[in-house]
Amino acid sequence: MDVRNKSDLLNKIEDYRQQMIELSLSSSFMDERVIHISDQLDKLLNKYHALTTNIDE
Repeated sequence: MDVRNKSDLLNKIEDYRQQMIELSLSSSFMDERVIHISDQLDKLLNKYHALTTNIDE
């Protein structure tokens, strides 16, 4: 996952979020693809949290 800055990270988060929603509507939240996207989204959200926590300190 190549993320260069906060804006890239937010765009990537939104992209994964939308993918997860669309896929879960056509399958289920237990679908392996949805779980994989959810895992990737969690990693991005953790990166965002770390990035914003470091900036705010």
